[in-house]
This record gives sequence, structure tokens and C-alpha cells, in this order.
Amino acid sequence: MEHVHLAEDQEDLYSGYNDYNPTFDSEELDNDAGFQQAVRTSHGRRPPMTAKFPGTAIGARPLGTSFGSRMPMASSMGRPMTGAVQDGVARPMTAVRAAGYTSSLTRGSNFDPLGQSKGPAPPLEAKNEDTPEEKIKNLEKKVNDLIEESCMAHSLGALQLALEKAKEAGRKERALVRQREQSGNADNVNLDLFYSVLFNLANQYANNDMYPEALNTYQVIVKNKMFSNAGRLKVNMANIYFKQKNYPKAIKFYRMALDQISNTHKEMRIKIMQNIGMVFICMGQYSDAITSFEYIMSESPNIKTGFNLILCYYAIGDRERMKKAFQKLIIVPLGIDEEDKYIPSNDDTHTNMVIEAIKNDTLHQMERERKALAEKFIMTSAKLIAPAIETSFAAGFDWCVDMVKGSQYVELANDLEINKAITYLRQRDFNQAVETLKTFEKKDSRVKSAAATNLSFLYFLEKDYNQADRYADLAMTADRYNPAALINKGNTVFVKQDYEKAAEFYKEALRNDSSCTEALYNLGLTYKRLNRLEEALDCFLKLHAILRNSAQVMHQLANLYELLEDPQQAVEWLMQLISVTPTDPQVLAKLGELYDSEGDKSQAFQYYYESFRYFPSNIDVIAWLGAYYIETQFCEKAVQYFERATLIQPNQVKWQLMVASCYRRSGNYQKALETYKDLHRKFPENVECLRFLVRLCTDMGLKEVQEYATKLKKVEKMKEIREQRVKSAREGSARGRREGSAGSDSSYGTSTKGERLSARLRSLPGSHEPYEASSQRELDASYVDPLGPQVERPKTAAKKRVEDDDFADEELGDDLLPE
Repeated sequence: MEHVHLAEDQEDLYSGYNDYNPTFDSEELDNDAGFQQAVRTSHGRRPPMTAKFPGTAIGARPLGTSFGSRMPMASSMGRPMTGAVQDGVARPMTAVRAAGYTSSLTRGSNFDPLGQSKGPAPPLEAKNEDTPEEKIKNLEKKVNDLIEESCMAHSLGALQLALEKAKEAGRKERALVRQREQSGNADNVNLDLFYSVLFNLANQYANNDMYPEALNTYQVIVKNKMFSNAGRLKVNMANIYFKQKNYPKAIKFYRMALDQISNTHKEMRIKIMQNIGMVFICMGQYSDAITSFEYIMSESPNIKTGFNLILCYYAIGDRERMKKAFQKLIIVPLGIDEEDKYIPSNDDTHTNMVIEAIKNDTLHQMERERKALAEKFIMTSAKLIAPAIETSFAAGFDWCVDMVKGSQYVELANDLEINKAITYLRQRDFNQAVETLKTFEKKDSRVKSAAATNLSFLYFLEKDYNQADRYADLAMTADRYNPAALINKGNTVFVKQDYEKAAEFYKEALRNDSSCTEALYNLGLTYKRLNRLEEALDCFLKLHAILRNSAQVMHQLANLYELLEDPQQAVEWLMQLISVTPTDPQVLAKLGELYDSEGDKSQAFQYYYESFRYFPSNIDVIAWLGAYYIETQFCEKAVQYFERATLIQPNQVKWQLMVASCYRRSGNYQKALETYKDLHRKFPENVECLRFLVRLCTDMGLKEVQEYATKLKKVEKMKEIREQRVKSAREGSARGRREGSAGSDSSYGTSTKGERLSARLRSLPGSHEPYEASSQRELDASYVDPLGPQVERPKTAAKKRVEDDDFADEELGDDLLPE
């Protein structure tokens, strides 16, 4: 309390407000020793004091408090003293006061170091979009958005939408140019935007096969001198001319583009040269193409160019250069890493995780595709040039194999050997093919399995099922996961009618390779044999999802639906099959049969007629068409179909009988009589023909009626004796089975007696000699029309007719009977 000074009564609390603070006296600063010292020392570089709080050097008014009276300024800097005084010595002041803290707060002040009590910031001023600059910016943004939408639509396959967006972008860009002209900024043209609009529009025209419009748009870009490097677009124009098969112009524009591209862009120049070579191939100018491809192979060799070079040498028949080109092809670097780096080599978990992550990434997939493409080109080249580079294709294959064994594609040598065997098969030299494949039996498992698979299939085609089964087992032993070997094994079991076991092999092949269509097809056939129609239907529906245009699959589906008694679905699948193979006569005939079973005769006739038009030798189709015309009372048209059936089956009596019946029904009795006579000369023992001859001669009053009646009776007698002989033979055979060896002798005696009777029948007199009948009986001159009666029309021509003839109840007169 001794340091506390109470305010005295005579102290004026409001004094000092008008006192002059020497700190603000800038005129005397040059004479102020304290200020000059502060400038010359580090004290002057300290941060300045604030005037926020009273009692500081800036605020000159000293504030009296209850802790002490107002003290005078200690220096010209106006540093205030604290209210507490210890032994008359002022407390030293700090240079920087802590942010937000003070020992003497003013009234109404709060602790708010972040200034949050000031409230939110005022809202931003709204832009005025009516100004020309804002309108231009908005139009530019719309044009860019339309270009992006057009590109996105093209990437999604919506080509028409992409073209519409590109046209809309062009219209917006022209509106933008008019807006600039109206605002007086016509010189500030956005060339990049203008180029993007035209380039995208030309691309979309080309994608929609609107080539003249695309060429016109590219011309606008190329002729505009403001666009730098626009000459490169002549490559696009050349591509369009190539699609139009305008090869001279394509060459011209490719060369113009090549002249405008500097040597620094080596890859682009190589690609253009490759295009030029391809155009020369299409034009048949192989020498010019060879020049382009040889330049590429010397500068930047690649697989495609090497393959095209071999094709050109093959086209001109240059053996030596074919060999050199093949040697260059197999040494082209692929630029891919070895497969060994994808195999984990140690127990490092982190390294193994990285290898697992990159084992099937996009880069590795691209490497595999590039390697597969290179192997395909090498294999195709070897198969192409092997017969041409040597005197025989075997020697050519051997040379190619030797070259490949010394290259980075050493694993292709075995594949070339297998292709050599397949070439033998194409030449029908099966023994050489088998010998070549048998050489693989002692090689590694993969090649051994492939060779054994081919051998198994060869023996299966030759119907040597035991050898096929043996080599199928050998292929499965070498590689249990070979689906082709499993299919061959299933086929050999299928032939032995062990369908359950065959289905198991086909299922295993599908487990190893789910895309194996052969296994799925054979499994469906197996289920069909097992009468498991629903499972078979499921197999073929899955196969149809894989092979959308397979005629065999559609036919099997139609057949299964027919077996499931669903003719509508069967017709539906056959209609799809007709869209794939419109000239298949069997499918057309099947459609006609289904429509006929449904009662739709007009549709059935249409498809049967189409089937007959493509294959006019199908007896069933011919019979149906003939019966259809008879049913519709057009016997004259039915004649041509039955005459064709007669040509196809000349030994069948029924077709010639139908031809004669058609003539008779149409009223042409003379033609019918001639047909019957001709038929009788070919088949003198035919009873029906004789009956028709007797009836026609009777109706027409001809004298030959007696002759044909005599022949008819002789034939009927012979038929009766023949039937008795057959009956006796059957009785003797039955008796022999009952009586043992004794019956055998009896049967022999009966047979001998039958032979003697047959000899007697052969010695009977002819038709011009009188015939003595052993017993008098009535002559049966009745007949059955093979076409049926005229009143009730038959459903089909093949249906058996048992209706009685109109003349069946009439009897011949005594004058027609033989004497």
C-alpha cells in the first residue's frame, strides 16, 4: 500500500488535453538527440507503436488511475510508465505488445483477435452481362461446350448426334464473329476456336461418310494462311480419297503432306510413307510400294511394314528378296520386356505385390498384343513364302523353321512344323501329315499335346476310332487342360454311344475354356441324344449368344423347339436362319412342312416352291407340290412335277402311274393311254397298269382290250402262285424249327418244288398265245387311282388311298374273258 498514491482533491482530471505532444513536432526532429540516436541504431528498426490504446506514445494524453498519478513522458518517444512505481524507478517497457492482450482495456472493448464482430463481407457486385465483352465470352464458352459434346458423342458411337453438335458449334461461331463485328472488335478473332470448330466439323463429316462435305471443310482450313501447320490436314484428305478408292489423288495429297512436314517429325513421315506404300499396293504398283517399304525398313523398321514388304516380293515372285525380307522381319525389335520380370523371384512381399499389380495392367496387355501380332505376321509370312522360295513346300518350310530357330521367336518353330503337317493335309497327303505329327511325340508337353490332338482328329475323320481314342488320351496326358484334346476324347466316346461320359468330357473342356464353342455345341447334341431337350436348348441358346449368325446353331434351336412341340418358335428360328442362308432348300422345305402341319397351305406352297426352285431333285418336295396342284384341280401343272420324279427315280412305278392319272383326269385320254402303254412295256407285271389299260381301252372301244385282259389274268395268276410259294416256304421254315433236322429236309424239298414251279411259270405262253386256265373264275379288272377320286381331294400325295373306283362295281362282258 505504500506505493499506492491516491488522487488528491486539487487534481484536475480533465487537464492536459490541450498540451502539445513533442512527438508530432517534425520540425525539431533534426535537433532531437533521442530521435537521431534511434535512427542510427537498431532501436529505429523496431516495429512502430500503435495508437489503439490510450496512454501510449502516440496517444499523448496521460491517463490518471487509482494506482498512481499521471507521470511525465520519460523520453521524446512518449513511452508511458506503468501505474506501479518501485522506489521511484520506472518499469522498463517491452518493444512489442502481445496481440490481443492489454493491461488497460478501454470501455466497451471485447477480445476479438480475428475481427469476427464486424459481420459478413458485403455482397459482390453483379456483373453486367449486357456488355459486348460479356456476350462474346458467353458465346465462346457455348462454342467450346458444343465441341466437347460433339467429341463425347462420337466416342460413344452416336455419330449423327456428334455431327449435329458440330454443325451447331459452327453456327454459334458465326454468330460470335457477327457479335465481334457489331462491337467493333472484328480484328480480335479467336483463331484457335475457329480452327477447332472447322476441324471437328470436318472429322464428323468424314465419320458419317459424307466425304464431299468433309473435303470442302478441310479445304477451308488448308487454304487459310492464318493457320500454322494446316498442311498436315492433307493427310486426312488423302485418307478420304483412299476410302473413295481415288488412289491417284490419295498419293498426291500424301506427298503434299510429306513435303510440308519437316525431318524433325520422323515418326509422322514414316507413317505417311507407309500409307503411300499401301496405296501403291491397292493400285497394283508393287515396285513403287517396295521402294516406300524398303525406305521405312532402313530408317525405322516395324512388323507391319516388314510383312507388307514380303507380300510385295511375293507378288512379283522374287525368291531371294523374299528370303532377305523374312530375315529382316524376324529381327525387328518389338520394344517389349521379357516375360521373366513378371515371375516372382524372391520372398519380398512388396516386390511380389508390385509384380502382381503389373502382371495384367494395360501396358502388359499391349505388350502381349504386340507380340501376338508379330507372331501372326511371321507365321503367315512363312506359310506364304514356303512353297515359293524352294522347289517344294517342305524344303521351304524347313528353311523357315531354321531361320526362326535362330531368332527371338524360337517357340514358333514347332508351330511351323505343325503347319507343315496341316499343309500336307490340304494337299490330301495324309501319310506325310501323320508322319510329321508323329515326330512331336518326344518333344515338350505343349507341342506334343497339339500334335496328338491333330492326330486324334485325323484318325477320327478316317473312322479309326481306336487310334483316335489313343491319341486323344496321349494329348490329355501331355496337357490335361487342352480343351481340344478333351473334345476329341468326348467325340470318341460319343461314337460309342456312351453319351453320359461324353457329356462329362465336354463339360471339362468348357471349364478349362469357357469360350470353347465346339465343346458347347457337342454338349448340346449329347443332351439331345439323351432326350434332355431343355438342357440341350439351354446349351444352344448360350451358343447363339456367342455365334449370332451361325446357321447350324439356329437349325438346332428350330429342331429342338419342334421336338418340344412349339411350332411357332420353330418357325421363328427358321425365319432367322433363312435371313442368314436364304438359298438353303432344306430349310425352306422344313418351313413348308411346318406351315402345312399348321394348315396354312398358301405359305407352305410358297416355301416348298422356293425349295424346289433352288433344289429341284427333292422327291418329298416334288410329291407335295404335285399333290397340291391335284388338290387345287390343276392336274396339268402337276404333270411336270411327277415327270421330274420319274426322271429321278425311274424304277418307281408310282410316279409314272401318277403322270398317266393326271393326263386322264385332265381329259387327255390319248396321252394317258400312251403313258400306260409305255409303263406296261417297262413293267409288264404291274397289275395296276394293266387294270388302267383294260379300263381305258374299254371306255375308248379299242381292240387291245382283249390282249390286256389276258395279260392281266396271267399276271394275277402268277402273283397268286408266287404268294402261295412264299406261304409254303414260311410254313416249311416254321415246321423245320419245330421238327429239327427232319424239317430241314422237308424245307429243302419244298424249296426245290418252288423252283420247279417258277421254271414252269417262266415257260408260260406269251400274250399272243392262248392261255388255258386250270379253273374258270371271274376276271378282276378293278383298279385304284393312285391320285385318289376326284370328288374328295387327298391331303397329301403320299397318303394311302383306299377309296373305291367308279368302275369297281362293273363286270367285264363274256367277250372280254380269255377263251
